[in-house]
Amino acid sequence: MNAESDERSEAVVPTAAKPATGDVTEATEPVLGSKAPHFIKRSRTLHLSWQVGVFIVGLAVVGAGIVMLPLPGPGWLVIFGGMAIWATEFVWAQLVLRWTKRKVTEAAQRALDPRVRRRNIILTTIGLVIVAVLVGIYVWKFGIAMPWKIKE
Repeated sequence: MNAESDERSEAVVPTAAKPATGDVTEATEPVLGSKAPHFIKRSRTLHLSWQVGVFIVGLAVVGAGIVMLPLPGPGWLVIFGGMAIWATEFVWAQLVLRWTKRKVTEAAQRALDPRVRRRNIILTTIGLVIVAVLVGIYVWKFGIAMPWKIKE
């Protein structure tokens, strides 16, 4: 393709600037919408077929992720992979992924807060001490007995 192509580029749309600090640095987010090739978008029938195909592939991946939730496997990772497949064509999936990314980033920032980390370490230590005391009491009262009988 040449530089004068009408293909949709990976353009970005500026969002809110930070006026409080006086900076003009802007956060940018990609444009919402279909990322199908231009020759597919030209034909309505072909584009609709493309969207159906993307939906079916995304549905299969999300379904596999849901199956992996109770079974061994990276269930949530596969589900988000299916959402990413849907996000190549559907605005609603792009918005869901943006929201999810924002929430995960906020949770990571909260988890890295020193006060929250200190609290979590203290609660984990208290929980481990309680479990150790309960196991000690059980062993003191009943002893250590293997669940199987081996006669020598």
